[in-house]
Formats: sequence, C-alpha cells, structure tokens
Amino acid sequence: GPTEWEDVSAKGFIVPRTKVVSGVCRSNPDEHAEENWVWERCPEDFDTDFNDLWFAVRGGGGGTWGVVTSVFLQLHDYLPVTPYFFNLVPSPTEECSAIAPQFAEFKAQYISVPSLLNVTKEHSLACGSADTPSEFWCYGEEDVMQAWTRFLDTNNSTDPANVACLSGVPEFAGYAEGQIYLASNDRFPGKVADSPAPMTIGPYVAGVLVPQSWFDESEKNRKTIQEYAKNAPYYAFGGATASGSDQANSLSQAHRNAAFMTYFSLEDFWGNLFPQMFDVSDKTNFPPVFGSNHAGFLTAGPLKEDWTKPCPPEWTFEERREKCISFQEAIYGTERLARLEAIKKAVDPQFIFNCVNCIGNNLPEASKSRDQDDEPSPSASEPEPLSASPSDEPSGAS
Repeated sequence: GPTEWEDVSAKGFIVPRTKVVSGVCRSNPDEHAEENWVWERCPEDFDTDFNDLWFAVRGGGGGTWGVVTSVFLQLHDYLPVTPYFFNLVPSPTEECSAIAPQFAEFKAQYISVPSLLNVTKEHSLACGSADTPSEFWCYGEEDVMQAWTRFLDTNNSTDPANVACLSGVPEFAGYAEGQIYLASNDRFPGKVADSPAPMTIGPYVAGVLVPQSWFDESEKNRKTIQEYAKNAPYYAFGGATASGSDQANSLSQAHRNAAFMTYFSLEDFWGNLFPQMFDVSDKTNFPPVFGSNHAGFLTAGPLKEDWTKPCPPEWTFEERREKCISFQEAIYGTERLARLEAIKKAVDPQFIFNCVNCIGNNLPEASKSRDQDDEPSPSASEPEPLSASPSDEPSGAS
C-alpha cells in the first residue's frame, strides 16, 4: 500500500497524491497453511513495480491482476439518507405523469447544473440517482423540496398538486434498506431481484459518460440529451470524484469528468454526438467513452478507420478485433489501456489470470495461454472439451 504522499490541495484535490507504494513478498511460497506464511522484504531481483500494481488494481477491472487475500476498509460516518420519489407515493396519477418531463429537467439541473436552481454545490453533491426516472437519493443536508418548489414557480406551475408529485420518504436507514422495501415481494421477502435479470448474452449497449464540460456549454446540449437519450441519466459520476483522486489509480478520467451516464443508439452516438462530446482530433489516441461497469459483453467502439461509424453487430469477433476499436480501448482510452496492458504483461506474463473482456484478454499472448491450458494431458483418459477459437475472442485494442 501507499507509504508516501504529497499534499496537492493547492491544485484543487481534496485528498493527497500517492507518491510511493510499497509491498512485501512471501518467502515461503510452497507453504499451503496460511498461518505459516512468512512475509518479508522482497528480494533484489523481484521486478514487480508496486506503484504499477497499485495503479492497475484500483480501476483496471477485476479477475486479471492476481488474488486478493485480505482487504482493509476505511469507513466514514453514516449519514442520514432521504429518497425522493416522483409520482409514486402514495400512487401514480395522470396529473403527475403529465409533468414527468419537467421533473426530469429538474433532476438534471439539481445534480448537474445546481446554480440554475440557486442550489449550493455541497447540497447538489449530496444527491444521486440510478437510471430510474422516478427517484433520486440524498445524503446529509439538502434542499430538494425547496428547489422543486422554486423550479415549478419559475415554470409557472405553482399548483400545490404539482408540488406534491415529488415526496421524500426519510424513514429508510440507507439505500440498501430502501431497495429492499421497493422490491419487496411475498415469494422472496427481504430480497432484491437482479437488475437487469440474467440473460444468455447480455446487453449489446454500453453507457456513455457524458462530459460535464459539454453538458454545461449550452441549453442546446442539455436539450440534446433529452432528445437522444434512451433512458434516464445515471447520476453517480463526476462531482467530487474529479478532485477526490489520489492520482494513482486507473479509473478513466471520463468517469471523473462526467455529468452522468446514459445510453444512445449507436448510430446517433458515433455519427453525431461522439465528435461533439469528446476530443477526436488525435486519431492515434481514442478517448475513454464508456462506463466500465455498464458495458455489455458485445460492446465495442466504432470502426478504426472511421470513428463516426458503429462496429456492425453482425460481424464475427475476428472481424471486430481487426476493424473496430476494442471493448477495453473504448472504456480506458488508448493511453491508459497501453499502460495497463504493459503492467499486465509484467505481473502476469503467462496470462494465468485471463477473463473475458478484462485487460489483456484480447491480446495474442492471452490466446496462446488459453490454448496451452486447454491442451489435454497425454495421460488423460478422456478428451478435454474443445477451447474457443481465437476468432471467437472479443475485439482488441488498436
């Protein structure tokens, strides 16, 4: 873990910058009993850079860097939470449904452009929302109902019935308790269903991290989101994460600079919105675009030769690898992905940890490792199942 830090508050960061990361090595790797493991200073010929490893495991995806044997959690004070529901409590009404677009606009302003509502940044950062159109959640101090009343007044809609369309329910102890309450059912009481539900292949789409700077540019851009977005924005990005980084992690800057995440049709996004939202001037440096935790298995970037054209979903994986920006590059961007792939090759040159769409999974070395692992042993009495063809791998980095 980190052993040296630097104060960078003068640069606007709210946490120190990690300068040095140190580690130890186990001197008896053949010992199976954990209580007998001996951890000591690493030998001089140990060539793993702990700074690189610390960078990679914090944002670089799971399943590809090693095995976590223990974790220490640094907890913070448990703040009170208040969920706000639009047109749900006590039950939906046609009158409230009629002003649903106004509520969507209000939520966007409160979380992404709070100054338009005379809401402080601190109150705005206390709130967030998953991609659900009818709710959002706030921790600690906030002024949602006051801002909602002011918003309606500004839009000449002061009917008390409209104000009552939004209501806070402060009885929940936390977000998890609220979700259990909302998803309550007789068959599995106290359980929450998977969302989305398990499916054979998974969604083809991926969530786009819409830059806050682009969203702030004009009212036209904010209206563009309302026109093209396929779902309610996911308000769990940007905010204080832009200044809350120790600058030694691999989470893409797109996560920190985003106003929110949302989904678009592939044609609308790559052909129209992508060059508006992101810097595409350097054709050797593809920017990070997608949220890593909301990218379907078949997700890919655009064509390598034309970033305004989506990767055809009917293409084989071999064609996608050859002609399309890869799943990984569309998430991390060219530069960050190159560093992560270099770290992967250094800490796991045999690609022992190789999971679908993880860092390095689409590299030739990973295919060789998998093919070797899948070769049947000469002494095996029964043949092993055939491994997937290399042409069936996801697309790779350009």
